[in-house]
Amino acid sequence: MNQAIIDNKKAVVSEIATKMKESDSTVIVEYRGLSVKEVTELRRALRAEDVEFKVYKNSLAQRAAEEVGFNELTESLTGPNAIAFGKDATAPARVLAKFAKTHELLVIKGGAVEGKVVDKETIDSLSKLPNRDGMISMLLGCLQSPVRQFACAVKAIAEKQESAE
Repeated sequence: MNQAIIDNKKAVVSEIATKMKESDSTVIVEYRGLSVKEVTELRRALRAEDVEFKVYKNSLAQRAAEEVGFNELTESLTGPNAIAFGKDATAPARVLAKFAKTHELLVIKGGAVEGKVVDKETIDSLSKLPNRDGMISMLLGCLQSPVRQFACAVKAIAEKQESAE
């Protein structure tokens, strides 16, 4: 084989491995049977959530998965696959699961979240969670609730004492 071809393949494996390491979430899907229009629609939805969606040769993706230590992912890398890389742990799962509900031909196979290989069921569970900003706002709401209730109680007591005088 030509040395330039080998170097090119090594560069692609390195690219995939780097994306797998740096992404909080990597999801592998099978897109067999989707039309170009449907794939374009999916790409737009993923891009809106800052998720990269790319098709790689399975053999190169398998080597990258082994290089990163995600050996269990190699089983999912058969057939026509695409890989979604997201900086948010829930974004790829959320967008892909939503799309798969209306397009039965999109099959979620597995992935890795925050350095751990996960199965389809875990990705489905992640898809039901809000994004990072949503989770932070929910946490802040929970933290503010007791303080707000205390402030309202103090205000009510103060108003009651003012009206009694």
